[in-house]
Amino acid sequence: MLHRPDASHRAHLSVFDAVAILVGIVVGIGIFRTPSLVAAHVESEVAFLGVWLLGGLVTLVGALCYAELSAAHPHSGGEYHFLSRAYGQPVAMMFGWARTSVIQTGAIAGVAFVLGDYAATLLPLGPYGGAIYAALTILVLTAVNIAGTFQSKWLQIAVTALEIGIILAIIGFGFFSSTTIIPVPSAEPGTAALGLALVFVLLTYGGWNEASYLAGEVKNASRDIARVFLIGTVVLVTVYVSVNLALLMVLGLDGLRGSGVVAADMMRMVAGESGAKVVSLGILVAAVSTLNATIFTGARSASALARDVTWLAGMSQWSAQRQTPARALVLQAIISLALVCFGAATQDGFRAMVDYAAPVFWAFLFLTGLALFVLRFREPDRTLPYKVPLYPATPILFCLSCLYMLHSSIAYTGTGALIGLAAVAVGAPILLFRRRDAEADDGAAGTAAEKTLSP
Repeated sequence: MLHRPDASHRAHLSVFDAVAILVGIVVGIGIFRTPSLVAAHVESEVAFLGVWLLGGLVTLVGALCYAELSAAHPHSGGEYHFLSRAYGQPVAMMFGWARTSVIQTGAIAGVAFVLGDYAATLLPLGPYGGAIYAALTILVLTAVNIAGTFQSKWLQIAVTALEIGIILAIIGFGFFSSTTIIPVPSAEPGTAALGLALVFVLLTYGGWNEASYLAGEVKNASRDIARVFLIGTVVLVTVYVSVNLALLMVLGLDGLRGSGVVAADMMRMVAGESGAKVVSLGILVAAVSTLNATIFTGARSASALARDVTWLAGMSQWSAQRQTPARALVLQAIISLALVCFGAATQDGFRAMVDYAAPVFWAFLFLTGLALFVLRFREPDRTLPYKVPLYPATPILFCLSCLYMLHSSIAYTGTGALIGLAAVAVGAPILLFRRRDAEADDGAAGTAAEKTLSP
């Protein structure tokens, strides 16, 4: 059975604490990579900024829906808990499998590619330099985790502060620099597909839903979790729109399209080569921390899921000496390295990982949005401390947005999307071997309480 939260556990997070954690989770290294991909699929500067605002609106609508679910069903299991209550243990277990086989490992490989791209600007290793750096980093950090090295929360706080510092520097240089935009020759956007641009935008916003996992930790969660979602979302939209406006003011749309390392290229223009190197080093440190955290949590998700599947029981075993899920870490590394090899064979490894994980992510986000209707129907007498405004229009809009993103992440992407969906389908037989004594609500935190990528 998955880990059962201690009955003596007490909620201890204030609204400020929870908002700070949420922003720290979401503001990852994706903002240093995705703007160029978004720019490649829009036709004008207005469309570029508009798609970031539209992504913020979709995020806000989703946050309103999650606020009702989290206030009515506060639990550290988050989405696993909602899906289990609405549809039963099999759907929740498939969500756990999807995190293990696609979402988490895709996040590991994606973050590793961003790290590799920036490392290659400092010390080039040839055409496959980014992939080489990505693979080596996964191997080293997996070995560190197997050795039993635990994370320091103060290190994580310091790295988050570093990320925020880089973002503030980008905004400041963009708004106050007198640098003239120098157009960079690049290919015109092939499809100008709004759907595909939104895939990358919402990937960058990805992680806002993780606030649902904080519901079991927030004081007066039934009353305050909605405030966490709303305040956190407004902060995120403000930061991301400001960053992209700053990048646009310095690099221009063509410059963004032609850059794989937008932060470094921007700083190179306004502060010279030394500025670019300083920013690249800062992003590398942040990427290592993000990747280490993703490896750390991902292996524990896989180990927790394995406890509910009889034939995966061996994968749930921990090293008694090192207190780490060594077998799960090894399996996770193998899958992640396979994805790095797959990404290296494409033109853009990071984009290949987005293709791989996005359809699965949006499919389960749709099911979670739909769960709001299911739970209201099944539990009509349940007190709702917070009700989503304009019901049923708001959750309908969210579900339709998820379906549109699911369609876009399949129709406008490469074969990676189909491979990701196939990986989830391959896991269906685990339902035949689930432990019958496992309660889906117990240990939801173990399977779903920790973040995937927010690149």
